[in-house]
Amino acid sequence: MPTTYFLTGCANGIGRHMAQVFYDQGHNVVATDIDPVGLATLTAHWDQTRVFALKLDVRSAASWQEAIDQSLTRFGCIDVGLNIAGVVHVGYAAEFNPADVDLVVDVNLKGVVLGTRLLAAQMVKQGGGQIVNIASLAGVAPIQGLSLYSATKFAVRGFSLAAAGELRKQGVQVSVVCPDLVNTDMLTAQIDHPEAALSFSGGRILTVQDVERAIVREALQRRKLEVLIPNSRGWLGKIGNLFPALGFSITDSLRKKGLKKQAIWQSQKTSDGQKVA
Repeated sequence: MPTTYFLTGCANGIGRHMAQVFYDQGHNVVATDIDPVGLATLTAHWDQTRVFALKLDVRSAASWQEAIDQSLTRFGCIDVGLNIAGVVHVGYAAEFNPADVDLVVDVNLKGVVLGTRLLAAQMVKQGGGQIVNIASLAGVAPIQGLSLYSATKFAVRGFSLAAAGELRKQGVQVSVVCPDLVNTDMLTAQIDHPEAALSFSGGRILTVQDVERAIVREALQRRKLEVLIPNSRGWLGKIGNLFPALGFSITDSLRKKGLKKQAIWQSQKTSDGQKVA
C-alpha cells in the first residue's frame, strides 16, 4: 500500500526533488507551494490519481488546515510530512529591514511550527506518522552574514527536538535534517554577495541527491532524531558552540576560503551562462 507524503516548498530545490523521488517510488504525493506555476510544471505529466498539487502559504494556519483537510479527503491519511519550504536573506544584523525579518521568520520558523503542529494533531488522531523538518547547519553553528537565516534555523532545530520528545509517546516521530549549503536557488541567491562568504567555506557543495539520501536513509528509514550533512562539519559546529568566542578567531580565514569558492562559482555561472540551481 503506498505511503502518503505531504511536502512543502515543491516548486523548486529540495522540495521539488523529494516530491519527484517519492512519486517515482510509487507513493501518493501531496505537493504544495505558494507558487502554483512551479507546482504545475512539476506535476503536469504525473499520474493524477497519485498526486495532489496544492497552493499553500505556510505562514497561514488557515491555509495549512485547508491543505491538510483537502489531502485527507483525497488520500484518507497523511503518513509523512516534510517541512521543506524556506527562504534565505543575506545581510548583516545592523542592515536588514523589518520586512526582511517578517518574511524570513514567518516562512522559515512560523511555517515549520504551524506545519508540525497541524500535521502532528492529525497523526495523533490516526495513530501515528512521521514529520521531517529541514533546518540547516546554519542552525548548528551561527553564520555571520546570514544572521537572520541562522536564527530561524537554530529555532527550527530547537523546536523540532523539543517536539520530538513530546510526540514520541503518541506515535509520531519527528526528525530534523541540517544540511550544509546545497546547490539550489538558495546558493544562487548568495553567490554574488560577499556577506555570504562563510556559507561557501565548507568542503564540497551538497547536491539535492545528497539531501535525498540523508532524508530517506537516516530520517525515514533509520528514524534518526537529528541528521547533519555532512556529519563531520555538523559536529565541528557543535564543538565550536562550546567556545563561541573561538569561532571569531577563525572567521577571517574561513571568510577568505569562502570568497575564493564564491569566485569559482561566479566564474562558472558567467562562462557557462547557466543557472547554478
